[in-house]
Parts: sequence; structure tokens; C-alpha cells
Amino acid sequence: MTELKSHPKLKLFSLNSNRHLAEAISKKVGVPLGKATVEKFSDDEIKISVDESIRGDEVYVIQSVSDPVNSNLMELLIMVDALRRASAASINVVIPYYGYSRADRKARSREPITAKLVASFLEMDGVDRVVTLDLHADQIQGFFNIPVDHLKADTLLAHYFTEKHYDSDLVVVSPDHTGVSRARKFAELLKAPIAIIDNRSPEDATTVPESVIGNVRGKRAIIVDDMIDTAFKLTIAAETLKKAGATDVYAIATHAVFSGDAQKRLQDSQIEKVIVTDSISIAKEDQFEKLEVVSVGDLFGEAISLIHNQKSVGKLFGR
Repeated sequence: MTELKSHPKLKLFSLNSNRHLAEAISKKVGVPLGKATVEKFSDDEIKISVDESIRGDEVYVIQSVSDPVNSNLMELLIMVDALRRASAASINVVIPYYGYSRADRKARSREPITAKLVASFLEMDGVDRVVTLDLHADQIQGFFNIPVDHLKADTLLAHYFTEKHYDSDLVVVSPDHTGVSRARKFAELLKAPIAIIDNRSPEDATTVPESVIGNVRGKRAIIVDDMIDTAFKLTIAAETLKKAGATDVYAIATHAVFSGDAQKRLQDSQIEKVIVTDSISIAKEDQFEKLEVVSVGDLFGEAISLIHNQKSVGKLFGR
């Protein structure tokens, strides 16, 4: 008689968006990446096959919805469909960077809420759980009717400064009024005061704000944001902080979107170091001298192990 198992077997699969991070997660969990083939037809239609049995298994698919966003999202949806039809016991998607997260509400008439649309796609596809990192807005968790484990990179990024002994004379800075909550949480980790750049036109890439709320003179300033896209906002913020008397300016963000000439813009700016995570894969040719990358592989690996063993992930947040 076949032996009955109390827990399903754990399987990890990586798609094409961030293989390096998937390998780091696999190493932490202690489970090799599963075998799957991702190909394209001549018209760019995506073809996926799962090349091993996953019947009755607890499966995790690792895929950032990053550039090329639409292609990576379709890869994820097609892979989930393949796993569901292959009788996986549960399908969990690990999305280090949740694309379309900036479209989280109707800011103007007749706008879509695309972050909700993506959530609906994933649920209708048969996903059982989402594990993600530093969503652009916390309320995106409420777009799902399935469990969402929303991990935070704050502690890892704060550890960078304590490890480098950059933890004295610090001030944590929000680049505009919308990021104050994020800056306050990061400041608590470093036991530092906060400041706010009074940027009334954050979408204007040409205007340098003159006013800083809070004292930055003679201090190391850390600009905190969830992502770096074009880098206009960060470089303008650095210029403002330097004019206000900051000695050094650092920029941290979880997601390195890096659109257009963002890397060159950051390298040529008054920012001392740019610290990001590897939630989005950064090709070697796109890296630059001021860039420092902190891996979230162990964070995701620990979360997957806790979920698989039916333990709380609250310990990752000190709870």
C-alpha cells in the first residue's frame, strides 16, 4: 500500500524575470528549482510546459512583474494555468515586484484600477496565495480574497547603514508628502529624526523645491522611497538637501525599476550611494558605480519555509 503523507511535497519554479533571485530563494529553502520550459512562438505567444510531476504538491512560482511587464505577467498566468491543470495541491505565487501597483485607485475620472485587475486575474487563474514585497500601497492586499503575505525590506535596508557604521548623524527624508509614513517607519528602525521635502509638484521634473521641513544641516540624509523609476524625484530631492546643508545624501528603495536614463541620472547626481534590493533583476551592464544591491532571497526563503510548515510569518516582522 502506498504510504500516506501528512504534508504535500514542496516545489519551487522560476520563470524568466528574476532567475538569480529565484536561485537565492531556492538555496535558502533547500529545495532545487523545478523543471519547466518557457518558450515563444514566432508571433511572441508564450508556450510553457512543466517538465516534472507536481501532482498533489505545494508549488511556489517566483516571478517579478517587471520589464517587460506584460510578457512577465502573461508568463505567470500561463504557468499557473499549467500547474492547476497538472493537479498541484496548492499554487502560491511569489511576486517580489508587483507590477501595475501604482494604479491602485481612481485618481481621475475614467481611470482603471489596474492593480485590482491583476489581482482578479491571479484569483480567477486559481492562485491560492500571494507572497509579495513592499507594495506601492498597503491597500492592494485588500484587492485579494486569498491570503497575501506582504513582506517588508525595511529591516534589511536599515541593516546596510548599521553594518557600514553610517548610523550616526542621520536624518531620514521623504521626497514628498505622500511618502511620510514610509520614512517614519524607516526612521524608527534607525532611531533617527525625519524630514520632508516640500515638493508641491512631484510630477514636475524641472522644478527643484526650496523648502525642507525638518533639520538636515550637517547630517547624513537618507531619501526613502518604495521604487526608483525615472529617478527625477530622487535627484531633485538630493539637490534640495544639499542646498539645505546635508553633508551626504543616500537614496534607498526596494524596487529598482530604472526606466530610461535613470542609471546615468543617478550616477551623475549628488547622491553618494543608491541602495536597492534585487526584487527586480538588474543586468550587469545596467549597474553603476554608486549602486549597492541588497538581496531579499533569504527573506523570501524564510517566508516560504514558515508557510510550508504552517507557522506564522509574523516573526519576520518582529511579531
